[in-house]
Amino acid sequence: MSTLYMIIGTLVALGVLVTFHEFGHFWVARRCGVRVLRFSVGFGSPLLRWHDRQGTEFVIAAIPLGGYVKMLDEREGDVPPAQLDQSFNRKTVRQRIAIVSAGPIANFLLALLFFWLVAMLGSLQVRPVIGAVESGSLAAEAGLQAGQEIVAVNDEPTAGWAAVNLQLVRRLGETGSLQVTVREPGSTLESPRQIALSDWLQGVDQPDPIASLGIRPWRPMLAPVLAHLDDAGPAKAAGLQIGDRILALDDAPLDDWQQLVDRVRALPGRDVRLLVERQGRQRELAVTLAARGEGEGRSGYLGAGVEGGEWPPEMLREVSFGPLEAVGEALSRTWTMSLLTLDSLKKMLFGELSVKNLSGPITIAKVAGASAESGLGDFLNFLAYLSISLGVLNLLPIPVLDGGHLLFYLVEWARGRPLSERVQGWGMQIGISLVIGVMLLALVNDLGRL
Repeated sequence: MSTLYMIIGTLVALGVLVTFHEFGHFWVARRCGVRVLRFSVGFGSPLLRWHDRQGTEFVIAAIPLGGYVKMLDEREGDVPPAQLDQSFNRKTVRQRIAIVSAGPIANFLLALLFFWLVAMLGSLQVRPVIGAVESGSLAAEAGLQAGQEIVAVNDEPTAGWAAVNLQLVRRLGETGSLQVTVREPGSTLESPRQIALSDWLQGVDQPDPIASLGIRPWRPMLAPVLAHLDDAGPAKAAGLQIGDRILALDDAPLDDWQQLVDRVRALPGRDVRLLVERQGRQRELAVTLAARGEGEGRSGYLGAGVEGGEWPPEMLREVSFGPLEAVGEALSRTWTMSLLTLDSLKKMLFGELSVKNLSGPITIAKVAGASAESGLGDFLNFLAYLSISLGVLNLLPIPVLDGGHLLFYLVEWARGRPLSERVQGWGMQIGISLVIGVMLLALVNDLGRL
């Protein structure tokens, strides 16, 4: 079923986002009097095509990795004299800027719509209560303790752990003071704690901000009884079975599933001994743990899971907004995620954030499937994040992308005449090289995660 969700989720995500992006170009081009020859969702051989009354050909193509709007343009072919006034290149600089920028703007508007719907749908969130603080960690040095609830990070309210993680992600690779405001258990008293950061998680692959501070979120106790096994994981290879209860790892007793998780993560690639209870009898099994990630982010992997426990009602919080309140929430989230995307790109460029955090089509497909399977709210959230990423990336001043065309037109506006075709050609070649390089890097990252 997960594969089906992945396929459907990916097709829906790419179909909606690409269509909306290209519709932005199409709609403004029509309003500026430009003749649109083709509106294509996807590349390659057409699977479906039709024409509207104005002669525009609409196409759904076989390769769903993008799309384009082809406009009448003298630079791309002969234009009949009667249609010269409908040619894109004959339009004013302002009109061309409006047409090119309409695609990314459409993506931001779409994200705004999705965030608005998510805000009204509401979500059940786990209160960000600290379960444990690792001795000697940054959180311990700042005085954070188990039982405290994190109510704000850098003065931004945190209704759940997702909000905490988002605020921490914004500080990756930075040096300075991180303010965490906590509420004491059984009290309304709130107090700020300062955590000193120094090149925090700079260059780390797949960073875990909450864990790196030494904070473990509160979770209900789970017995270490296996309910899931990865068919290609070390647990299955060693002979572990569903229903086994893990009593000890290397003679260290285990009472809770989280204890096993923590110990396994600290032993990537190591040989360990598990004491297992199966049908009332104990047996010892040798397991060679797998390793995931690289460098400081390297961790052990067992390939087993347990059933989730029930959360106490007091640890959950329902967060929802009315139609008008949801507009403000949607605007805030769209702005925050846009800035975060830009900031992350800047940090990758200057080495503050590892380029291995860059994701490609495989990761997008996996996340699309997981979010679709998780529910409507999660899928809409994913679509909003992806739409913002598409909008921001397309606005980068790289020739070939919308932002590169905008750069050319802004220069033309400032100097009163366009750049020479030779200069624009050089820019296009550089832009194509950059885009292909980034796509290959993202694909290599995806394959590495597999």
